Amino acid sequence: MTTLITGARGKVGGAVAGRLHSAGLPVRAASARPAELNVPAGIETAELVLDRPETFAAALRGVRQVFLYPEPAGIHDLIKAAEAAGVEHVVLLSSSSVLAPDAESDPLASHSLRVERALTDSHLTRTFLRPDAFASNSLGWAWSIGRSMPVQLAYPDARIAPIHPEDIADIAALAVTGDSLTGRSLTLTGSESLSFREQLAVLAQTLGRKIPVEHISRAEGEEQMGRHLPAPMVSSLLDLWEAADHGPAAIGETTETLLGVPARTFRQWAQENADAFTGR
Repeated sequence: MTTLITGARGKVGGAVAGRLHSAGLPVRAASARPAELNVPAGIETAELVLDRPETFAAALRGVRQVFLYPEPAGIHDLIKAAEAAGVEHVVLLSSSSVLAPDAESDPLASHSLRVERALTDSHLTRTFLRPDAFASNSLGWAWSIGRSMPVQLAYPDARIAPIHPEDIADIAALAVTGDSLTGRSLTLTGSESLSFREQLAVLAQTLGRKIPVEHISRAEGEEQMGRHLPAPMVSSLLDLWEAADHGPAAIGETTETLLGVPARTFRQWAQENADAFTGR
């Protein structure tokens, strides 16, 4: 039974495809631009464009499980096509932000929430994976660190429990190949509550040099982030970090609790990605 991987150009989707292929399981990697997919030899690829329903049937042919990247555009048509094709189970890469009280109006949360609700209203069985902060989000500091500049933060002591993307891929691979997680909604985290300041200290130790941290005002943070992100998204992120500034981050489900395997640490992620912070 073939598993369709959407969002296969992403780190998590690509890693899930690779795990299934290595296990000898049939997998099909889908993308709006399949020619640009970088997947191991032997993995079938397919075009799937959410605003072009005519691409759905071929991508879903023979598929029984789908690993789904959260994109609300075209989701209802995709679900109908999946049901018609005989798909049985969907594993959604959602977000912990859907649990916020204002998730419906929040620009970060509403994206995933709309997809969750569409799947809940369908006849498909589903598993919702809701990762919290990715360890890889710290790549946002790479430009400053690579140029030996201070990292400026409005909430340097906001605490999160960053999860290694490979941990998400391990859990997702279990979700699409077995039934132990079917029907569950899982908030995924790493095993450590770390402030941004503490994450930067880990990066400094990994790189063998100091990384200055500069505390800036929220207004300054809004101005800086607004150069790259829409204003509503900036406000959402800053609100999230302000709320996380008042105590340790909650630890959710991890590879330890779900797979019996120790969670990868932020330090491990930093060591694996140290070159990204050297300014090369």
